[in-house]
Amino acid sequence: MPQVIIANRLTDGRVVFLADGDAWASSVNDARVEEPGAGADELLSIAQRLEAQQQVVGAELIDVSVDGGEILPTKPREAIRATGPTNRPDLGKQAGNE
Repeated sequence: MPQVIIANRLTDGRVVFLADGDAWASSVNDARVEEPGAGADELLSIAQRLEAQQQVVGAELIDVSVDGGEILPTKPREAIRATGPTNRPDLGKQAGNE
């Protein structure tokens, strides 16, 4: 199953995803996707280096599915983290707030 890196940005606590160019993106759809094994291990290594530089905290690999070009976390916890609060649809990323 494909994987991406999820973490929390230290400057504001927002959930971010490791994207191409060792950058952090606020949308899971901008995340760099790799298959388990060497590709995912490389992502984790990059994330750990950036975590040591105090850009993010809690960097970890999560499983995703790719459906029609859309990246979707497979577990409910990460799906909630990717979109924002579940109790207020007018807040968070699902409301267009970054």
